[in-house]
Amino acid sequence: MKLHSFVSTLITAVGLATSAFAAEEGFKPLFNGKDLTGWEGRKEHWSVADGAITGITTKENPAKGNNFLIAKDGDKNLVVGDFELRFSYKFSSDFGNSGVQYRSKDFGNFVVGGYQADFEVGKTYSGILYEEKMTRGIMAARGEKVVWGKDGKKQVVGKTEKTSAEIQAAIKNGDWNEYVVIAKGNHLQHFINGNQTVDVVDEDEKKQVMSGILALQLHAGPPMKVQFKDIRIKDLK
Repeated sequence: MKLHSFVSTLITAVGLATSAFAAEEGFKPLFNGKDLTGWEGRKEHWSVADGAITGITTKENPAKGNNFLIAKDGDKNLVVGDFELRFSYKFSSDFGNSGVQYRSKDFGNFVVGGYQADFEVGKTYSGILYEEKMTRGIMAARGEKVVWGKDGKKQVVGKTEKTSAEIQAAIKNGDWNEYVVIAKGNHLQHFINGNQTVDVVDEDEKKQVMSGILALQLHAGPPMKVQFKDIRIKDLK
């Protein structure tokens, strides 16, 4: 290899590494890739396999209701407020419904409720904002920009850049997808594989939540397998 080619290649490699580092600056890993240190859930459903947090249900070992793997901070639940969360997820089953709870409430026995960044094997709900175990249900369908007013009413005020169909077309079945959640004040945003899926402003002071726990969902229903990796978070305060 000629010297100038080598130098050019080296500069390019360093530039890419620097860009990657800059993009991740300030992020803290929440999963060590080896075991469930820093997480707590039902051992019969949650484990680590192939370097990923793995949730599995079977006919012989079903989930009796939705259950959650809760992020911990020592012996207490990890509490998040304003943050950016990045992670990758993958389903390895014909059925699959999961999500990440944030700013949520621990109801005990690994049952959690609150804001959920939803995703599934199907073609409808991946990327939506769902309010688990509360009263508002689907707070924003995929592709919607929404304001929940002080009167508790939902108003669709716009659309995301990509349509729901375009967002779905970029989601990889049976493979890894990158999910991003940004929560800043009452402004909540979800992204999958670089595409914004929802944009929500929650002005309902009676129901909005500014801080709470973080948890991964394993949904009740037919047998399923969901995996998570590269989980990291950045405090935005």
